[in-house]
Amino acid sequence: MSGVFESIEMVGTSGTSFEDAARAAVKRAGESMRDLEWMEVVEQRGYIRGGEIHEYQVKVKLWFKLEEGGSQS
Repeated sequence: MSGVFESIEMVGTSGTSFEDAARAAVKRAGESMRDLEWMEVVEQRGYIRGGEIHEYQVKVKLWFKLEEGGSQS
């Protein structure tokens, strides 16, 4: 698994759970990026209304492998 990787941070949200919020971020990133290989949950928080959690929010760091560059002349 050698190579060079770059990372981005995204925030996913869910009305159900932290896990679903993380999955939403990874799924959305996968729709526009190739070669996603790793993720890390950086932060978790929830929106509270009326004493109940109404939204889960997760900041994730996602790593993707950079494509090989062209040959040099």
